[in-house]
Amino acid sequence: MVKKVLNFLQVGVLATSSYVTSIVVLLIIIFLFNEGAGVFTKSLLEEGFVIAVNKSNKLNAISPKDIKNIFDQKITNWKQIGGDDNAITLFSIDELPNFYTEEEIGSDFEYMDTCINNYIANHPNVLAYFPERNVAKNFQGKMIKVGTLGVFEFVKGKEWLPTARPVAQLGILPLLLGTLMVSLGAILLALPFGLVTAIYMAEIAHPVARKVLRPIIELLAGIPSVVYGFFGLIIVVPIVQKVFSLDVGETALAGSIVLAIMALPTIISIAEDAIRNVPNNMREASLALGATQWQTIRSVVIPYSKSGIMTGAILGIGRAIGETMAVLMVTGNASNMPTTFLQPVRTIPATIAAELGETANGGLHYSALFALGCILFLATMALNLYVQLALKKRNR
Repeated sequence: MVKKVLNFLQVGVLATSSYVTSIVVLLIIIFLFNEGAGVFTKSLLEEGFVIAVNKSNKLNAISPKDIKNIFDQKITNWKQIGGDDNAITLFSIDELPNFYTEEEIGSDFEYMDTCINNYIANHPNVLAYFPERNVAKNFQGKMIKVGTLGVFEFVKGKEWLPTARPVAQLGILPLLLGTLMVSLGAILLALPFGLVTAIYMAEIAHPVARKVLRPIIELLAGIPSVVYGFFGLIIVVPIVQKVFSLDVGETALAGSIVLAIMALPTIISIAEDAIRNVPNNMREASLALGATQWQTIRSVVIPYSKSGIMTGAILGIGRAIGETMAVLMVTGNASNMPTTFLQPVRTIPATIAAELGETANGGLHYSALFALGCILFLATMALNLYVQLALKKRNR
């Protein structure tokens, strides 16, 4: 009876632990996507500010892109965005002293609201940008609605300027390309070295050498990423700068090299296990037919363990995609559209790490960073699903 009760309690504890863990993970995912979805429902206009025009202006809404182009002087006429054929007059609160005296504004700015109201009412072609608290009670202008961000614009946008005024620019294409370039470069560097090392340890190395090498390789996986970042900053970055005669060495290539070193233990360990699991009778049959050891490795061992090797490569990519500190230290952290591996880039994890501590809780920038986290989660989940399918194929 006592044994049954103990067994029941043990099963209950294990089941509870499993369910609680699953629920916590699910709640984290729900929280992540709930916070990230806010970027598509909030206005891109700077919080606490408004955009207003004269009442005679027939426009009721302006897209965030058009507002940016207006303030960048790329759009100078209302006709370009569907209005009348008149030149656009920009106005901000900083320009108020140019049109009104100190007495009119007030020594304590008590008449500022009235001055802004009068300026907008007397200038039919104005586009005004000012704090919401300065909207007069009898406001004679017309508030312009600023559109929200669409998913397609979020993904294809080429500018990441979440604190830009008057509207934020939230295009993640440079961050996506930077992440893909660094990760792809890392796996292209790490996979050949990892595969060669795994073949040597599994097929060629003396048992004593294997016992020495394996702990050393596994030790590399336990080194903190910030240590890799320091190594890259002190060693890799100057070498890249000198070899390619660059102004700065913090580039996508430097990030790829550091991540390749970090991914090597994962690739080597999994690939070696896959190679060692090849049945000995297949090796013996190949050797009995007259094949050399290298021919057996190339034509029998590697094809048989291909899915396991690919699993190691995918898991290595997963670490490269999600790495933060080391990448932040050696890639230059510049959110420009990258064209070569010799340019500074910014990755999604580095962006989240660098900016999340400076954002207001619940704001647009805050939601945008959570949306980046959602994209990172979907990318790693896709890689994990691929690994699971590869393992099932290997088992079959």
